[in-house]
Amino acid sequence: MSSFNFPLNALEKTVITHAILCTTGFLILLPLGALGVRYVRTFTNKWFWVHTAWQFIVAGPIIFAGWAYGHRSYDMLGGSATILSDDPHKQVGIALLVLYIIQILLGFVIHFYKPSWSKGARPPQNYLHAILGLVILALAAYQVHYGLNTEWLLTGGLHQVPMSAKNAWLALVIIFWALYGLGMALLPRQYKQEGEARLSSRKLEGEEGVAPQESPHKS
Repeated sequence: MSSFNFPLNALEKTVITHAILCTTGFLILLPLGALGVRYVRTFTNKWFWVHTAWQFIVAGPIIFAGWAYGHRSYDMLGGSATILSDDPHKQVGIALLVLYIIQILLGFVIHFYKPSWSKGARPPQNYLHAILGLVILALAAYQVHYGLNTEWLLTGGLHQVPMSAKNAWLALVIIFWALYGLGMALLPRQYKQEGEARLSSRKLEGEEGVAPQESPHKS
């Protein structure tokens, strides 16, 4: 008798919901937000609030809901059991959530705080934000792969993970990194525009620093 003749149990349904939400949040929505900035920022400077709304307001609720379902699944499996106390999937899940929150906060800091010591140059936190974003997406890809191939077995193995789910994971990973790699070709254009903006800002500051001289005596 095929295992697919058995209906999904409550644990499996919860785990599947967790997987769908987290995959949607971390492997679809967040990558789309990252790709949007990579490609659009050299053509318009009005990308920040759209990027922020997408990564936080759109992706955020799905990510938090997915994490909540993951926590519920962990409890249903017996969260206090020794076999789950040091579960890698749980630990990476917590790390991903923390890193995601840090990344959102860091984005706001970068936008609203321009350190004077940077003298108009790109400050280190900008690079940190970009690198951390890629780390989150790479870690999320590993996390989903681990969930599909290893963690799912903890549900009892009554149903197998369909190959279509594994193929979808592979496609999402390849497509994102390929498109992001192609988008790196726009970096010279981005740096040139940023350099021109800094030069224009310095010229403006210089003009404002030279106050018009008034005649010492006026009749």
